[in-house]
Amino acid sequence: MSRSSAVKRQAPSASLQSESDEQAWADHELVHGELAHELTSEVEAGLELELADDPYPQLPADHQEALRAELQDRLGAYLSSGRARVVITDNLRTMMSVKRGHGVYTFRLHHMFVDAPPLLLRAVVAYAEQQDPEASEQLRNFIDANEDVIRQRGGPRPFTVDVEGRYHNLQTIFDTLNADYFGGAIKARITWGPRTNRKRGRASIKLGSYTVEDELIRVHPVLDAADVPRHYLAWVVYHEMLHEVHDMPIVDGRRVYHTRAFRQAEAKFDQYAEAVLWERQNLDKLLNR
Repeated sequence: MSRSSAVKRQAPSASLQSESDEQAWADHELVHGELAHELTSEVEAGLELELADDPYPQLPADHQEALRAELQDRLGAYLSSGRARVVITDNLRTMMSVKRGHGVYTFRLHHMFVDAPPLLLRAVVAYAEQQDPEASEQLRNFIDANEDVIRQRGGPRPFTVDVEGRYHNLQTIFDTLNADYFGGAIKARITWGPRTNRKRGRASIKLGSYTVEDELIRVHPVLDAADVPRHYLAWVVYHEMLHEVHDMPIVDGRRVYHTRAFRQAEAKFDQYAEAVLWERQNLDKLLNR
């Protein structure tokens, strides 16, 4: 059984949000501002590779890693069972999120937590393990007190455009979809994600994501392959484009990313059935690239 919970920033104070086990591993979730199109095998996604923002661009990479590793060790010392895994972010909304699976607690923490005192780290663990209400209040107060270290952003972040893949040009696909389905109204930019070393045999893979703050669609470069049909890649892009125009209401305390209207619009993709079938038949291949 897995659990996911998150501490998110809301003006003027932070709020805590917990999700049930059934919601925790939804195929799309709000994770540091991103709506992630995610394929999962029967193994839970708690061991997935997650890429964080660069929280300290002015520091050398080895120094950043030392800070992360130290915080990971400090949190691990307070866990009653399992081990800690820490990802440090520079997010604007989610100050802390926790996922639990396969004996690992994955903490995504804003860099304000790097120098947090022991009492605060005990609260982080108490919230992760028990969702303790006193710990929740302590975390809210800490986040409010550190409001000044949350990076303010006047507009979308600059990024390196990478649309020309070896086999597929994302901009060409995006422009065609925008004209055919949206009347040219989609403003998001698009890029391939980082072309880093890939983790074979993983349990999940985020094939596409839409970042609200940056108005940016990222597509996993695993789809830039000769055997990935253009209609399937177009469907992934189309899905992410839909997030720009569809509301994400909160129903019974949970945010619904895929409303009935969203699913109906998704099914209007010309080659919807073919794309779904190809995904089902090629899931293992994508997970093992």
